[in-house]
Amino acid sequence: MKHIFKKRLSLAITLVLFVFVVLVATFGTIIIIGLLLNYFGIGDYKPKNQAENNDNPLVGLSFICILIGTSLTAFLSKKALNPIRKVIDSTHKVAAGDFSVKVDIKGIGELEELSESFNKMTQELASIETLRSDFINNFSHEFKTPIMSIRGFARLLQENHLTAEERHEYLNIIVSESERLSALSSNVLTLAKYENLEMVINQAPFSLDEQIRRAIILMEPKWSVKDLDVHIDLDEVTFLGNKEFTQQIWINLLDNAIKFSHPGGSINITLTKTDSEIRFTIQDEGVGMDEATKAHIFDKFFQGDSSHAKNGNGLGLPLVKRIVDLCNGDIFVQSELGNGSIFTILFYLKTG
Repeated sequence: MKHIFKKRLSLAITLVLFVFVVLVATFGTIIIIGLLLNYFGIGDYKPKNQAENNDNPLVGLSFICILIGTSLTAFLSKKALNPIRKVIDSTHKVAAGDFSVKVDIKGIGELEELSESFNKMTQELASIETLRSDFINNFSHEFKTPIMSIRGFARLLQENHLTAEERHEYLNIIVSESERLSALSSNVLTLAKYENLEMVINQAPFSLDEQIRRAIILMEPKWSVKDLDVHIDLDEVTFLGNKEFTQQIWINLLDNAIKFSHPGGSINITLTKTDSEIRFTIQDEGVGMDEATKAHIFDKFFQGDSSHAKNGNGLGLPLVKRIVDLCNGDIFVQSELGNGSIFTILFYLKTG
């Protein structure tokens, strides 16, 4: 029984009930007034003769009825529109930048759904504002660090008492920091470009396994320096997509695996295809991640291992995630601290 009374009323039913209540209240008021008039001997509405019909008091009664109905409608509508006013006031606060505002409307189905959607919107806006603020702070820090380093070592090079070895070392640092700044700028622009896209454009069939092989060869100088063994097991896969997009995936995941692998370790890469999906996995034997790090690896500028922070800028994995999303795929991470990591990407194939 309680469940019946707790059910939300629809807006249409609420309006019908509102009109019904106004009519009942109006006629009820008129009846009470008529009874009181009759009780005091004032309300004799029976005309004495036909000639006096022009003074029919029903005209006055109708006027009183309209007046009372209008007054009741104005009074009750003010109460009925209070939930809408709450939403309007809250909207003004959101427009002014206050994303902490919440709306709590119960009882009317459509208005309750409106309040729930409004609260979800403000929650998302607050989250976006936090991400924007963090992005600006991290972006400023990431750009400022190499610039300060370049400026510092450039000033040192102005000294006349430096040895040739010191000058060579300082010049290498400046070149390295310049390359880091260039890579950061490139990644930011690339990520911004992909984030503004809603769908993959310029799609064409190409050999996915061949593209992965070329990415491995391209990264060979990096994994050779650390004496890593790269094992590959790739099925022949023809993929319909944008080659530029997917190339970014393999480069960034390979770079990540190499960066966090121990010297002399190994990296295993597989690519398989079934009737329903294409599965890519890359497994390293590196430092791994704890649960807190795994929860944030796709956040912009996040770098879980501070010992490797100087080698990256925290934009590689967010870029990979965005491209995979654009391709309507999924990316999964398995990792334990000290036991390496496994990244798995699934591209789903249309069946039927």
